[in-house]
Amino acid sequence: MTDDTLHKIGAPATRALAAIGVTRLSQLTNHRVEDLLALHGFGPRAAARLRASLGERGLAHLDGSD
Repeated sequence: MTDDTLHKIGAPATRALAAIGVTRLSQLTNHRVEDLLALHGFGPRAAARLRASLGERGLAHLDGSD
């Protein structure tokens, strides 16, 4: 079983993801990074951390580039 929790990305980024219904790491594979970066409070640092977490767990990477 893989760890599916969102890791430390900062409160604003966590709130931004929660606002669109993303509360687990695996849910990120359904979103494009460009769309996430458009969210208020979500920036390149959060995208990079989450992309690394996805890779460590063998999940698909975020689509696009940051």
